[in-house]
Amino acid sequence: MTKTANIDWDNLGFDYIKTDLRYISTWKDGKWDEGKLVEDNNLTISEASTALHYGQQCFEGLKAYRRKDGKIQLFRPDQNSKRLNRSCNRLLMPEIPEDKFIDACIQVVKANSEYVPPYGTGGTLYLRPFIIGTGDNIGVKPAPEYIFCVFCVPVGPYFKGGVTPVNFLVSDYDRAAPFGTGAAKVGGNYAASLYPHKVASEEGFADCIYLDPMTHTKIEEVGSANFFGITKDNKFVTPKSPSILASITRISLMNIASMYLGMEVEERDVYIDKLDEFKEAGACGTAAVITPIGGIKYKDNLHVFYSETEVGPVTKKLYDTLCGIQFGDVEAPEGWIVEVE
Repeated sequence: MTKTANIDWDNLGFDYIKTDLRYISTWKDGKWDEGKLVEDNNLTISEASTALHYGQQCFEGLKAYRRKDGKIQLFRPDQNSKRLNRSCNRLLMPEIPEDKFIDACIQVVKANSEYVPPYGTGGTLYLRPFIIGTGDNIGVKPAPEYIFCVFCVPVGPYFKGGVTPVNFLVSDYDRAAPFGTGAAKVGGNYAASLYPHKVASEEGFADCIYLDPMTHTKIEEVGSANFFGITKDNKFVTPKSPSILASITRISLMNIASMYLGMEVEERDVYIDKLDEFKEAGACGTAAVITPIGGIKYKDNLHVFYSETEVGPVTKKLYDTLCGIQFGDVEAPEGWIVEVE
Protein backbone atom coordinates (compact mmCIF):
# COMPACT_ATOMS: atom_id res chain seq x y z
CA MET A 1 0.00 0.00 0.00
CA THR A 2 1.06 3.59 -0.60
CA LYS A 3 2.42 5.08 2.62
CA THR A 4 1.34 8.42 4.04
CA ALA A 5 4.94 9.56 3.79
CA ASN A 6 4.47 9.79 0.04
CA ILE A 7 1.75 12.45 0.42
CA ASP A 8 2.46 16.12 1.01
CA TRP A 9 -0.33 16.77 3.49
CA ASP A 10 0.38 20.50 3.65
CA ASN A 11 -0.33 20.95 -0.07
CA LEU A 12 -3.24 18.56 -0.43
CA GLY A 13 -6.09 20.01 -2.49
CA PHE A 14 -9.53 18.77 -3.54
CA ASP A 15 -8.36 16.62 -6.44
CA TYR A 16 -8.71 12.99 -7.47
CA ILE A 17 -6.01 10.71 -6.08
CA LYS A 18 -6.22 6.99 -6.75
CA THR A 19 -6.31 5.11 -3.47
CA ASP A 20 -5.73 1.39 -3.01
CA LEU A 21 -9.17 -0.16 -2.74
CA ARG A 22 -12.79 0.69 -3.42
CA TYR A 23 -16.07 -1.15 -2.71
CA ILE A 24 -18.34 -2.37 -5.47
CA SER A 25 -21.66 -4.22 -5.43
CA THR A 26 -24.00 -5.19 -8.28
CA TRP A 27 -27.79 -5.34 -8.34
CA LYS A 28 -29.22 -7.96 -10.70
CA ASP A 29 -32.32 -10.15 -10.76
CA GLY A 30 -33.90 -8.12 -7.96
CA LYS A 31 -31.13 -8.16 -5.36
CA TRP A 32 -27.72 -6.82 -4.39
CA ASP A 33 -24.75 -9.16 -4.26
CA GLU A 34 -22.41 -9.37 -1.27
CA GLY A 35 -20.13 -6.61 -2.52
CA LYS A 36 -16.32 -6.63 -2.39
CA LEU A 37 -13.21 -4.49 -2.31
CA VAL A 38 -11.34 -4.20 -5.61
CA GLU A 39 -8.10 -2.58 -6.79
CA ASP A 40 -9.30 -1.51 -10.25
CA ASN A 41 -10.61 2.08 -10.35
CA ASN A 42 -12.20 1.62 -13.77
CA LEU A 43 -15.77 0.48 -14.36
CA THR A 44 -16.79 -1.51 -17.43
CA ILE A 45 -20.44 -1.00 -18.38
CA SER A 46 -22.69 -1.46 -21.37
CA GLU A 47 -22.77 1.31 -23.95
CA ALA A 48 -26.56 1.24 -23.52
CA SER A 49 -26.48 1.92 -19.76
CA THR A 50 -29.19 4.31 -18.55
CA ALA A 51 -26.62 6.24 -16.51
CA LEU A 52 -24.98 7.33 -19.77
CA HIS A 53 -28.09 8.24 -21.76
CA TYR A 54 -30.87 9.10 -19.33
CA GLY A 55 -29.01 10.25 -16.24
CA GLN A 56 -30.20 7.42 -14.02
CA GLN A 57 -27.57 7.85 -11.32
CA CYS A 58 -27.09 9.52 -7.95
CA PHE A 59 -24.29 10.00 -5.46
CA GLU A 60 -23.28 11.10 -1.98
CA GLY A 61 -20.33 12.76 -0.29
CA LEU A 62 -19.08 12.28 3.26
CA LYS A 63 -15.78 12.29 5.14
CA ALA A 64 -13.68 10.25 7.52
CA TYR A 65 -11.76 12.19 10.17
CA ARG A 66 -8.54 11.42 12.07
CA ARG A 67 -8.89 12.26 15.75
CA LYS A 68 -6.17 13.47 18.09
CA ASP A 69 -5.86 9.95 19.55
CA GLY A 70 -5.21 8.57 16.06
CA LYS A 71 -8.57 6.84 15.70
CA ILE A 72 -10.78 7.43 12.65
CA GLN A 73 -14.46 8.32 12.65
CA LEU A 74 -17.30 8.95 10.23
CA PHE A 75 -19.77 11.81 10.67
CA ARG A 76 -23.48 10.89 10.44
CA PRO A 77 -23.22 8.28 7.64
CA ASP A 78 -26.77 7.16 8.41
CA GLN A 79 -28.01 10.52 7.12
CA ASN A 80 -26.09 10.09 3.86
CA SER A 81 -27.61 6.63 3.53
CA LYS A 82 -31.12 8.01 3.97
CA ARG A 83 -30.53 10.79 1.47
CA LEU A 84 -29.06 8.39 -1.08
CA ASN A 85 -32.15 6.22 -0.81
CA ARG A 86 -34.42 9.24 -1.27
CA SER A 87 -32.52 9.98 -4.48
CA CYS A 88 -32.82 6.33 -5.55
CA ASN A 89 -36.57 6.37 -4.99
CA ARG A 90 -36.92 9.52 -7.10
CA LEU A 91 -35.05 7.87 -10.00
CA LEU A 92 -36.62 4.40 -9.63
CA MET A 93 -33.39 2.74 -8.55
CA PRO A 94 -33.11 0.04 -5.87
CA GLU A 95 -32.35 1.25 -2.36
CA ILE A 96 -29.13 0.38 -0.57
CA PRO A 97 -29.90 -1.02 2.91
CA GLU A 98 -28.49 1.35 5.54
CA ASP A 99 -26.31 -1.32 7.15
CA LYS A 100 -24.84 -2.21 3.73
CA PHE A 101 -24.12 1.46 2.99
CA ILE A 102 -22.38 2.11 6.31
CA ASP A 103 -20.48 -1.19 6.15
CA ALA A 104 -19.25 -0.32 2.64
CA CYS A 105 -17.99 3.06 3.87
CA ILE A 106 -16.23 1.48 6.85
CA GLN A 107 -14.61 -1.17 4.65
CA VAL A 108 -13.27 1.50 2.29
CA VAL A 109 -11.90 3.66 5.11
CA LYS A 110 -10.24 0.70 6.83
CA ALA A 111 -8.73 -0.53 3.57
CA ASN A 112 -7.33 2.95 2.85
CA SER A 113 -6.62 4.12 6.41
CA GLU A 114 -3.11 5.27 5.51
CA TYR A 115 -4.69 7.91 3.27
CA VAL A 116 -6.60 9.53 6.14
CA PRO A 117 -4.70 12.79 6.75
CA PRO A 118 -3.06 13.25 10.15
CA TYR A 119 -4.91 15.11 12.88
CA GLY A 120 -4.10 18.82 12.83
CA THR A 121 -3.55 19.13 9.08
CA GLY A 122 -7.20 19.99 8.45
CA GLY A 123 -7.34 17.24 5.85
CA THR A 124 -9.90 14.46 5.64
CA LEU A 125 -10.65 11.33 3.65
CA TYR A 126 -13.52 12.17 1.29
CA LEU A 127 -15.86 9.27 0.43
CA ARG A 128 -17.91 9.21 -2.76
CA PRO A 129 -20.69 6.57 -2.76
CA PHE A 130 -22.69 6.39 -6.00
CA ILE A 131 -25.23 4.25 -7.84
CA ILE A 132 -25.54 4.02 -11.63
CA GLY A 133 -28.00 2.28 -13.93
CA THR A 134 -26.23 -0.24 -16.18
CA GLY A 135 -26.98 -3.14 -18.53
CA ASP A 136 -28.34 -3.31 -22.06
CA ASN A 137 -31.25 -0.89 -22.29
CA ILE A 138 -32.05 1.60 -25.03
CA GLY A 139 -35.59 2.60 -24.01
CA VAL A 140 -36.42 5.36 -21.53
CA LYS A 141 -37.10 3.10 -18.58
CA PRO A 142 -35.29 1.92 -15.42
CA ALA A 143 -32.12 -0.08 -15.94
CA PRO A 144 -32.04 -3.89 -15.63
CA GLU A 145 -28.86 -3.73 -13.51
CA TYR A 146 -27.16 -1.31 -11.12
CA ILE A 147 -23.72 -0.74 -9.66
CA PHE A 148 -23.16 0.66 -6.16
CA CYS A 149 -19.63 1.85 -5.54
CA VAL A 150 -17.76 3.70 -2.80
CA PHE A 151 -14.31 5.15 -3.40
CA CYS A 152 -12.23 7.57 -1.36
CA VAL A 153 -9.80 10.44 -1.90
CA PRO A 154 -7.66 12.29 0.66
CA VAL A 155 -8.46 16.01 0.52
CA GLY A 156 -6.96 19.06 2.17
CA PRO A 157 -8.79 21.82 4.05
CA TYR A 158 -11.08 23.86 1.80
CA PHE A 159 -9.66 27.15 3.08
CA LYS A 160 -5.86 26.95 3.15
CA GLY A 161 -5.33 30.21 5.00
CA GLY A 162 -8.30 29.95 7.34
CA VAL A 163 -12.00 30.49 6.78
CA THR A 164 -12.48 33.46 4.45
CA PRO A 165 -15.66 35.26 3.28
CA VAL A 166 -16.43 35.29 -0.44
CA ASN A 167 -19.03 37.05 -2.60
CA PHE A 168 -21.81 35.48 -4.65
CA LEU A 169 -23.85 36.55 -7.66
CA VAL A 170 -27.59 35.93 -7.96
CA SER A 171 -28.10 33.86 -11.10
CA ASP A 172 -30.75 34.32 -13.76
CA TYR A 173 -30.62 30.55 -14.34
CA ASP A 174 -32.54 27.89 -12.43
CA ARG A 175 -30.77 25.07 -10.64
CA ALA A 176 -33.78 22.73 -10.88
CA ALA A 177 -37.31 22.77 -12.26
CA PRO A 178 -40.38 23.15 -10.03
CA PHE A 179 -41.36 19.67 -8.83
CA GLY A 180 -38.20 18.34 -10.48
CA THR A 181 -35.15 16.60 -9.04
CA GLY A 182 -33.79 19.48 -6.96
CA ALA A 183 -34.16 17.55 -3.70
CA ALA A 184 -32.28 14.53 -5.11
CA LYS A 185 -28.48 14.39 -5.35
CA VAL A 186 -28.33 13.53 -9.03
CA GLY A 187 -25.67 14.42 -11.59
CA GLY A 188 -28.10 16.30 -13.84
CA ASN A 189 -28.49 19.05 -11.25
CA TYR A 190 -24.74 19.59 -11.24
CA ALA A 191 -24.45 19.49 -15.01
CA ALA A 192 -27.05 22.27 -15.19
CA SER A 193 -25.01 24.35 -12.73
CA LEU A 194 -21.75 24.34 -14.71
CA TYR A 195 -22.64 27.22 -17.03
CA PRO A 196 -24.13 29.53 -14.35
CA HIS A 197 -21.02 28.90 -12.24
CA LYS A 198 -18.83 29.86 -15.21
CA VAL A 199 -20.78 33.10 -15.65
CA ALA A 200 -20.41 33.98 -11.95
CA SER A 201 -16.69 33.15 -11.96
CA GLU A 202 -16.04 35.32 -15.01
CA GLU A 203 -17.63 38.25 -13.17
CA GLY A 204 -15.33 37.72 -10.19
CA PHE A 205 -17.68 35.84 -7.85
CA ALA A 206 -17.09 32.56 -6.01
CA ASP A 207 -20.34 31.08 -7.32
CA CYS A 208 -23.97 31.93 -7.89
CA ILE A 209 -27.10 32.13 -5.75
CA TYR A 210 -30.09 30.26 -7.16
CA LEU A 211 -33.59 31.62 -6.56
CA ASP A 212 -36.75 29.54 -6.44
CA PRO A 213 -37.74 28.48 -9.98
CA MET A 214 -41.40 29.38 -9.54
CA THR A 215 -41.18 33.05 -8.56
CA HIS A 216 -37.47 34.02 -8.59
CA THR A 217 -37.99 35.89 -5.31
CA LYS A 218 -36.59 33.48 -2.69
CA ILE A 219 -33.09 32.12 -2.08
CA GLU A 220 -32.84 28.36 -2.52
CA GLU A 221 -29.20 27.31 -2.83
CA VAL A 222 -25.71 28.77 -3.01
CA GLY A 223 -23.93 26.99 -5.85
CA SER A 224 -23.89 23.37 -4.70
CA ALA A 225 -24.35 24.29 -1.03
CA ASN A 226 -27.18 25.33 1.29
CA PHE A 227 -27.75 28.91 2.48
CA PHE A 228 -28.11 30.07 6.06
CA GLY A 229 -28.36 33.49 7.65
CA ILE A 230 -28.04 34.88 11.18
CA THR A 231 -30.70 37.51 11.86
CA LYS A 232 -30.04 40.69 13.79
CA ASP A 233 -31.96 39.19 16.73
CA ASN A 234 -29.67 36.13 16.61
CA LYS A 235 -31.85 33.51 14.92
CA PHE A 236 -30.43 30.82 12.63
CA VAL A 237 -32.48 30.87 9.43
CA THR A 238 -32.28 28.55 6.42
CA PRO A 239 -34.55 28.31 3.36
CA LYS A 240 -37.41 25.85 3.16
CA SER A 241 -38.30 24.52 -0.30
CA PRO A 242 -39.13 21.19 -1.97
CA SER A 243 -36.41 21.93 -4.55
CA ILE A 244 -33.51 22.16 -2.07
CA LEU A 245 -31.04 19.33 -1.61
CA ALA A 246 -31.04 18.97 2.17
CA SER A 247 -27.40 19.12 3.26
CA ILE A 248 -26.28 16.90 6.16
CA THR A 249 -24.12 19.86 7.19
CA ARG A 250 -27.14 22.18 7.20
CA ILE A 251 -29.20 19.78 9.32
CA SER A 252 -26.28 19.46 11.73
CA LEU A 253 -25.80 23.23 11.96
CA MET A 254 -29.48 23.65 12.79
CA ASN A 255 -29.00 21.22 15.69
CA ILE A 256 -25.76 22.89 16.80
CA ALA A 257 -27.28 26.37 16.70
CA SER A 258 -30.08 25.21 18.96
CA MET A 259 -28.31 22.72 21.26
CA TYR A 260 -24.85 24.28 21.62
CA LEU A 261 -25.40 28.00 21.02
CA GLY A 262 -28.94 28.32 22.38
CA MET A 263 -30.24 29.98 19.23
CA GLU A 264 -33.74 29.91 17.82
CA VAL A 265 -33.82 28.06 14.50
CA GLU A 266 -36.17 28.81 11.61
CA GLU A 267 -36.58 26.94 8.35
CA ARG A 268 -38.60 29.29 6.15
CA ASP A 269 -38.70 31.45 3.03
CA VAL A 270 -35.72 33.76 2.58
CA TYR A 271 -36.59 36.60 0.22
CA ILE A 272 -33.80 38.04 -1.91
CA ASP A 273 -35.07 41.59 -1.39
CA LYS A 274 -35.00 41.23 2.42
CA LEU A 275 -31.32 40.53 3.03
CA ASP A 276 -31.18 43.41 5.52
CA GLU A 277 -32.64 41.12 8.18
CA PHE A 278 -29.33 39.18 8.35
CA LYS A 279 -26.16 40.33 10.10
CA GLU A 280 -24.22 37.26 8.88
CA ALA A 281 -24.70 34.68 6.13
CA GLY A 282 -23.02 31.56 4.88
CA ALA A 283 -23.13 28.53 2.61
CA CYS A 284 -22.76 25.07 4.09
CA GLY A 285 -21.88 21.66 2.70
CA THR A 286 -19.55 18.70 3.10
CA ALA A 287 -16.57 20.13 1.20
CA ALA A 288 -16.10 23.50 2.93
CA VAL A 289 -18.27 22.87 6.03
CA ILE A 290 -19.11 26.60 6.05
CA THR A 291 -18.25 29.23 3.46
CA PRO A 292 -18.92 32.68 4.98
CA ILE A 293 -20.75 34.97 2.56
CA GLY A 294 -19.22 38.42 2.44
CA GLY A 295 -21.79 39.84 0.05
CA ILE A 296 -24.48 38.95 -2.48
CA LYS A 297 -24.87 40.88 -5.73
CA TYR A 298 -28.51 41.13 -6.83
CA LYS A 299 -29.25 43.15 -9.93
CA ASP A 300 -26.82 46.09 -9.59
CA ASN A 301 -26.49 46.10 -5.80
CA LEU A 302 -23.90 44.26 -3.68
CA HIS A 303 -25.37 43.61 -0.24
CA VAL A 304 -22.58 43.11 2.31
CA PHE A 305 -23.30 41.20 5.51
CA TYR A 306 -20.83 41.18 8.43
CA SER A 307 -17.71 41.84 6.35
CA GLU A 308 -16.10 41.00 3.02
CA THR A 309 -12.84 40.16 4.78
CA GLU A 310 -13.68 38.87 8.27
CA VAL A 311 -15.81 35.98 9.48
CA GLY A 312 -18.76 36.90 11.70
CA PRO A 313 -18.62 35.70 15.33
CA VAL A 314 -21.69 33.46 15.15
CA THR A 315 -20.57 31.85 11.89
CA LYS A 316 -17.13 31.24 13.47
CA LYS A 317 -18.71 29.55 16.51
CA LEU A 318 -20.84 27.34 14.29
CA TYR A 319 -17.80 26.37 12.20
CA ASP A 320 -15.58 25.65 15.19
CA THR A 321 -18.22 23.60 16.97
CA LEU A 322 -19.08 21.47 13.95
CA CYS A 323 -15.41 20.87 13.07
CA GLY A 324 -14.73 20.08 16.71
CA ILE A 325 -17.41 17.39 16.64
CA GLN A 326 -16.20 15.98 13.33
CA PHE A 327 -12.58 15.70 14.50
CA GLY A 328 -13.52 14.37 17.96
CA ASP A 329 -12.59 17.46 19.98
CA VAL A 330 -16.16 18.36 20.97
CA GLU A 331 -18.64 15.85 22.38
CA ALA A 332 -21.14 14.88 19.71
CA PRO A 333 -24.87 14.32 20.07
CA GLU A 334 -25.81 10.67 20.39
CA GLY A 335 -25.67 8.76 17.11
CA TRP A 336 -23.67 11.32 15.12
CA ILE A 337 -20.32 9.50 15.19
CA VAL A 338 -19.39 6.06 13.86
CA GLU A 339 -15.91 4.87 14.87
CA VAL A 340 -13.97 3.08 12.16
CA GLU A 341 -10.91 1.94 14.09
